[in-house]
Amino acid sequence: MSNIYILAIITALISIMITPLVKKVAIKVNAIDIPKDKRRVHCKPIPIMGGLAIYISFVIGAILYNGILTSSQLGIIIGATIIVIGGIIDDIKELSPKYKLLIQIIAAVCLLMSGIRISIITNPFRSFYPYLNIGWIHIPITIIWIVGVTNAFNLIDGLDGLAAGIAFISSVTLMIVSILNGRLEAAFLTAVLSGAILGFLPYNFNPASIFMGDTGSQLLGFLLAAISIEGAIKSATAFVIAVPILAFGLPIYDTLFAMIRRKVNGRPIMQADKGHLHHRLLDMGLSQKQAVIIMYFISAVLGGIAIIAMQISTQRAYFLLALVIVIIVIIAWKYGIFEPKE
Repeated sequence: MSNIYILAIITALISIMITPLVKKVAIKVNAIDIPKDKRRVHCKPIPIMGGLAIYISFVIGAILYNGILTSSQLGIIIGATIIVIGGIIDDIKELSPKYKLLIQIIAAVCLLMSGIRISIITNPFRSFYPYLNIGWIHIPITIIWIVGVTNAFNLIDGLDGLAAGIAFISSVTLMIVSILNGRLEAAFLTAVLSGAILGFLPYNFNPASIFMGDTGSQLLGFLLAAISIEGAIKSATAFVIAVPILAFGLPIYDTLFAMIRRKVNGRPIMQADKGHLHHRLLDMGLSQKQAVIIMYFISAVLGGIAIIAMQISTQRAYFLLALVIVIIVIIAWKYGIFEPKE
């Protein structure tokens, strides 16, 4: 297993070296985030498209892993490439939500074609059949999972180092789950992804010199969603819903709360606002660094619970997930997460 950590270190070094070059490219193609509205928390123009450094590092690391890419690895890289191309276009000249969604669906279909799919789920009642084969429904479920997680990480990218740090924590969680499941390929892929993110973080943490942009935030969500199917879902216990939902908990819950908040207040679901958790923490008087560290801590706790859920029975795992959701909803309600914010 020491090879996993060596590969992660190598990928991190590649990312550290590539990020300054990507920054120069971003400036050259005018991929720069200029603060134009109250939702922006930075005051000066910052180059974006930093996710390209994570992508390049990840691809190199994946190739170094075994030289010849398997069908699933090739599907992940092709899908990631489609996401990155769409992200670059969006970072240079903004794409409409419908085109973003179309690109995400195409990338998800590439995964399906490579054999990466959610085809079996665990039966929480286990009275007759421990696993349920969902048949053709695996197509929409897989697409919804990929698109949902991709957008969840995209929407949480609101502070310096926030999305990258949470993606790193999620990736490490997924790596541990993959090792526990004996899914060596997924463990190596998450190690590579962890290294690629870690090498980028010093440039992205507050005060950031480069943002990952949609190129990075969508890429991280896509890769984590795809690898989770290989590492946490295709296992001896099949698809324990509790594990990936807990592992990616913070982005998923924040996105769901945003959708509920906008729907309840009669606003378009795709309309941006300042009601996300990181905005609320800033409103409480916390600095960017303090808010980000708190969210890192929450994500790490959820990741730890996900690992625990992997080790217990299916019924207890579902109960643990339900308990966590109830606690989160109560806290969200108490602190006005569902109230409108301009």
